Amino acid sequence: MPEREIDPRRLLWVGPLTILSSIAAVLGVRAVALRLLVKPRKFEPLDVGPPIFDTAVLVAAALIVFAFVAGASARPFRLYRRIAFVALLVSFVPDLLLPGRFPNATWPLATVLMMMHVAAWAVTVTMLTTLTARREDASER
Repeated sequence: MPEREIDPRRLLWVGPLTILSSIAAVLGVRAVALRLLVKPRKFEPLDVGPPIFDTAVLVAAALIVFAFVAGASARPFRLYRRIAFVALLVSFVPDLLLPGRFPNATWPLATVLMMMHVAAWAVTVTMLTTLTARREDASER
């Protein structure tokens, strides 16, 4: 089954919307987690600033990768999903190393950080692989 083509002009609005939506998803996960867990006073990864900054920077990097894949691949959506999944798995490594090595880090807190990664990944991959697809006109059907 052939893949739909990407409309690069759509990235002009899908890109910023993806960054903002990913930040909202990450902050939503953080808000729920902070209602369920006690955040140690000195655990900066769950302060509000780092998740916003990290999500903005890393989703912007994901947009660059998506644009590159869109221009270089015959099956950009499929390839991008695979790259994004591998990147998600790699993003877990620092969180898995936190407990026992970072002051006040516990497994529940590391799990929250990984859930925040999953939220950003899900929003980013879904938005980029659905909203950038070239739409068929009624005359093409």
